[in-house]
Amino acid sequence: MNNFFSVAGKIAVVTGGSSGIGAMIARGFVENGVKTYITSRKLEQLQHTADELSALGECIAIQSDLSTMAGVDAFADEMLKRESKIDILINNAGAVWGAPIEDFPESGWDKVMDLNVKSIFFLSKRLLPALREAGETDEPSRIVNIASVNGITHPHMNNYSYSASKAAVIQLTRHMAADLRPSNVNINGIAPGFFPSKMTKHVMEHEQKFSNNLPARRIGELADVAGTAIYLCSRASNYVCGHTVVLDGGQVANAG
Repeated sequence: MNNFFSVAGKIAVVTGGSSGIGAMIARGFVENGVKTYITSRKLEQLQHTADELSALGECIAIQSDLSTMAGVDAFADEMLKRESKIDILINNAGAVWGAPIEDFPESGWDKVMDLNVKSIFFLSKRLLPALREAGETDEPSRIVNIASVNGITHPHMNNYSYSASKAAVIQLTRHMAADLRPSNVNINGIAPGFFPSKMTKHVMEHEQKFSNNLPARRIGELADVAGTAIYLCSRASNYVCGHTVVLDGGQVANAG
């Protein structure tokens, strides 16, 4: 039973890794001995996060724009130039759009779907050779797709494309896992509730009120999401396949 939760020595890619949940996962990896590549669109913030994490271990920043196929291909090409084997891919990059249903624009729908769903599928596809090269029968490589509780229950917000995209991520996780696990690539997901991020800034202004309505009586913290990601990328979860872990302090359980 020794080292069941160890990820030391692995190579990971974390998209949307400059802030929020992505940065939390990246930090957990770096502190536990994972060579971690982070990517996002804004170079200054990305490099700042990489510099901070590099004080704890090995973290490398590569700028990308995964909202377009050209951006997905460019990032994948750069990663495959640098690494022939990739143990872990965390598909976390995402966008949100809010508007009343009567005013919801096609551009807001397409922007969210392209980044939140399309990029997950095509980046995973492009990095499959390196993931398969790293995977073994008793130690498969990992893909972890970041979904959301908004893809499971009514969000009570006007983020229609976001909630639809996250429901799609949960189904895509199941579908890809069933097809790819025989080739030593294991896929699961995480559906976070409220964690501090740019996307949840409007809720964080009322953090105490929101926390009081959660069974856990608090919002998510770094250890919660980093620990869950480490579990899903370690030997301890080898037999967990195609599932999305709800990480929400009881929000979904408490939904009426």
